[in-house]
Amino acid sequence: MENINRRKFIAGTAALSAFTILKPATVFGTSANSAIRMGIIGCGNRGTAVISDMVNHTGARIYAMADLLGYQLENAQPRFNELNLKNSGTKVDPSKIFQGSRAYLELVNDPNVDAVLVSSPAYTHPGFLEAAVDAGKHVYCEKPVAPDVAGCKQVIRAGQKAEGKVSVAIGFQIRHATPYIQMAERIRRGDIGEVVNVQLYYISSGSGKNQPQGNSPEEFMIRNHFHFRELSGGILLDQGIHMLDVCNWVLNEKPGNALGMGNRKGEPDFGDTFTNYQVIYGYPQERNVSLHSTQFGPKFNDVCARFIGTKGVAEAHYSRGVYIEGDNPWDSGVVKGEPTEQQRAAGAFTSALYDSTSNKVKAFIQSIESGNLINEAYSGANSTLSAILGRMSATSKEETTWDEMYYSNQKYDVKLNLEQFDKS
Repeated sequence: MENINRRKFIAGTAALSAFTILKPATVFGTSANSAIRMGIIGCGNRGTAVISDMVNHTGARIYAMADLLGYQLENAQPRFNELNLKNSGTKVDPSKIFQGSRAYLELVNDPNVDAVLVSSPAYTHPGFLEAAVDAGKHVYCEKPVAPDVAGCKQVIRAGQKAEGKVSVAIGFQIRHATPYIQMAERIRRGDIGEVVNVQLYYISSGSGKNQPQGNSPEEFMIRNHFHFRELSGGILLDQGIHMLDVCNWVLNEKPGNALGMGNRKGEPDFGDTFTNYQVIYGYPQERNVSLHSTQFGPKFNDVCARFIGTKGVAEAHYSRGVYIEGDNPWDSGVVKGEPTEQQRAAGAFTSALYDSTSNKVKAFIQSIESGNLINEAYSGANSTLSAILGRMSATSKEETTWDEMYYSNQKYDVKLNLEQFDKS
């Protein structure tokens, strides 16, 4: 039976073969030829947004690209070429554009690729991440790490293989947002006293239907993967997971049990994911955490993590400020609500995430350039498993413990004929 105890995880990785840290110029050549050569797997909207930040804010350049669907590559290629050229790079060589069911393997096994961005649907994350690590590539993988328990365990094992050899980053950008970092530091030093209760919510509008170019049911599912639980994990793993990750990070804990409810009210006419969840999590030291996550209707509302302590309350909203009220008041300066003309003129930030992605991608690329490698496989898997725990309780309509969830070895059987997308 497996155990994801942090101490054992680190001890296990220490037994792996030794790794000699080399200076960036030694690894990547001369300073004129030292750009990190990125390969991107999954060239849709999310992947384009993250790789754009990497190219615009670091020395990384797009070297190779892969996608299951040819038209995704056709749409992304001119954007990626423009990104590279704007940042003193070159166009992506057509021979480094890979399409089809094995495109990810061609990309990760290219000897000239230094690092890989995995931004494909969640069901692919464990296999793609592990393949990249096995090929000796640094990996930035979007969240969640997997839609099921078995996939999370695969990522943990890949993280053990990566330790001391390559960097592994998971796309939880909020941990790199300056206002959230400042709030977390104040909570940990006791500014709100003992944390008694935490309230989390992610109230989102519904997502639409993406029409594929072909007529196969597989292409429809992939283009609309957020609506299929075995492909995306559902809304708790897509959206609510961000607040769970913030909670785990601030408290430096994971939940021991969950009692959840949910259903498909307000559902679209396809798919099988719940549209709403309410979950009560039990954390160590008798701290109860409530999570409310919805994804339906026409209106996006708010995203918030609220920590309630004996000396005050700390709140972090995406767009309504980050602040503490109580004995030790503090305000991050992020505008609460609609900015005034004076605030606009002063350049006040209206989003608490104003520097989250740029800081995250900088940290990843700098870890490669400096040799000070990072490994977020364990923490990323923990936050994903926390979301799975809530989903499992809500779908079973029973209280579920961490051990019951973890040792269930839940694994979705994704039956997709992907070879149909290979070039003939």
